[in-house]
Amino acid sequence: MLTVHHLRISQSERIVWLCEELGIEYDLKLYNRDPETRLAPPELKALHPMEVAPLIEDDGTLLGESGAIVEYIIGKYAPDTDLVPKADNPDFADHLYWFHFANATFMTNGMMQIAINAVQAEMPESLGKRVTNAWKQIENRLGEADYFGGTHMTTADIMMIFQLTTSRAFNGMTIDHLPNLKAYLKRIGDRGAYQRAMAKAEPGFPPKLD
Repeated sequence: MLTVHHLRISQSERIVWLCEELGIEYDLKLYNRDPETRLAPPELKALHPMEVAPLIEDDGTLLGESGAIVEYIIGKYAPDTDLVPKADNPDFADHLYWFHFANATFMTNGMMQIAINAVQAEMPESLGKRVTNAWKQIENRLGEADYFGGTHMTTADIMMIFQLTTSRAFNGMTIDHLPNLKAYLKRIGDRGAYQRAMAKAEPGFPPKLD
């Protein structure tokens, strides 16, 4: 059986959501962060050289990296799902862009912000502009389409969601000035699969959807 290792309050919530959307059978293992370091506990660190989540185990395969895990699960368990547009679909390019934007640009911006705040340094102007541009692009995209991948939800949305919700719960950012994003998060929050995923992955921690 597929096993999903999820570190509480982390991007590995994406994998739980994916499994719920696909309706596949999986075993979920939850890990709480170390109360002093706020990092993964020893039992999760011992599983993989990077000492982070998400991780999956499947038929003797141990795999990390959110994007790789999403592609693995789709390829093995749901190759015909409409969560991934085919190459002849008009939404194909947009889906690819946002699927990779999530970690290559958006998550990277967030991690750099965390590092700068940790050492109490001043944010470089170039990084501030990258952050601002990313949020503007997100708002504009959600004014053009209901979902990042286009006309219906795709794995691009699953990749984007953590930085838009759980991560934002800890940096105090408001989205009152982003009405398209607020409407989008309501659509996501209304999905039964998302509700089930968050109840399992983050019990007692309501999703940050506004």
